[in-house]
Amino acid sequence: MSEKIATLKKEGDISIITLDDGKANVFSSKMSQQVNDCLDQVETEKGCLIITGKEGMFSAGLDLKTIQSGDMDKILEMSSNAFKLLARIFSFPRPVIAACSGHGIALGTFLICCCDYRIGVKGDFMLGANEMRTNMVIPTPILELIKFRVNNSHKYRAVLGAEMYTLEQANEAGLMDEVVNAKNLMNVAMEKAKDLASMGHPSYTLTKELFIAEPMSKINEAMKEYEKNS
Repeated sequence: MSEKIATLKKEGDISIITLDDGKANVFSSKMSQQVNDCLDQVETEKGCLIITGKEGMFSAGLDLKTIQSGDMDKILEMSSNAFKLLARIFSFPRPVIAACSGHGIALGTFLICCCDYRIGVKGDFMLGANEMRTNMVIPTPILELIKFRVNNSHKYRAVLGAEMYTLEQANEAGLMDEVVNAKNLMNVAMEKAKDLASMGHPSYTLTKELFIAEPMSKINEAMKEYEKNS
């Protein structure tokens, strides 16, 4: 049996996906597949979804071991799987809350941008897209996510400036909605989830589709090109 690194539990109509690979919660192909498997079991016509990580770590992004391997087939598969997963979360029909339990680096930050409401923890944790500092291009399927979420005054700093934020600073940048003590994270997330779960169906889904239509169109077109060229 495959080791569980993404797990789902339900409390009433609240679904909670927890990422925990025992290390940095990297988005290997295995992680993306397991999160997708969890999403397959989440209600799309009622309720609310929370995505969280392990203590001190939300996600450090793509699996660097795969990238450093130089195996282009595996790199492209991992990247494509992650991009598709993020697009699925971004366009999920019901409200999605990020309960950011610690560091959220690179793709971890883009995952946070996929969520409709973002709660972080106080402490010495960093959030940001560091791709410019590691000489990596940010492709359209994930670039559109941070462009959509981050405040205009921080767009250069967060993307081309590769600025790393504490979670408190990320609040000002528009990457967080509120920051709480770590011991209160899931209690606050559950209270917010209960509130958002009361949003009507299909009104929420249809309005969300309209709200994110422009970035989703660009993401879908870019994914078609990405798959054509991979």
